[in-house]
Amino acid sequence: MDLFYDPLGLGVAAGLGCGLFLGWYLQRRFDPTKRWGTLAALAALGNGAGEASVLIEEGEFKLVLVVRNDLKMSPGIMAAQCSHAAISSYKQAQGGNPEILKQWIYCGQPKKVVEAPNEDTLIDLLAEAKELGLLASLIEDSEKTGVASGSYNMVAIGPGPSDLIDRVTGNLSL
Repeated sequence: MDLFYDPLGLGVAAGLGCGLFLGWYLQRRFDPTKRWGTLAALAALGNGAGEASVLIEEGEFKLVLVVRNDLKMSPGIMAAQCSHAAISSYKQAQGGNPEILKQWIYCGQPKKVVEAPNEDTLIDLLAEAKELGLLASLIEDSEKTGVASGSYNMVAIGPGPSDLIDRVTGNLSL
């Protein structure tokens, strides 16, 4: 107790406390593995630092948007349709398989857009994806894009394991 009544002891205790706090702050500030909000810190929250950080680095999950190129949609309409497909896929994963959605989010939500030559190809891709147990959303036009009403203009496959999705869409061009 005499330590805190001695002016020199009080100064040493205050200096030690400030030094510890400053060291802790600087380590959190400049060491990315110790900061909340970084990918490494987010990965460490869920499945343990090792497993989740591997998912982030390797990108084992993805979402592929397959667009019909025979419709000659403008870039703006195509972007809107891709947005519809991505939201549809997200909602489907959220309700049907939240664990895959979580893994896809840990991977940084990788997305890829590829082309399909016609509507029949979209239907075939949808069937193949469903057969493999993948999430898939077929997007139907709603007459606001200048495309014939009721036609299917794209399919979203995933989010899901990259190797399975590549079995379905790996031969399609970007």
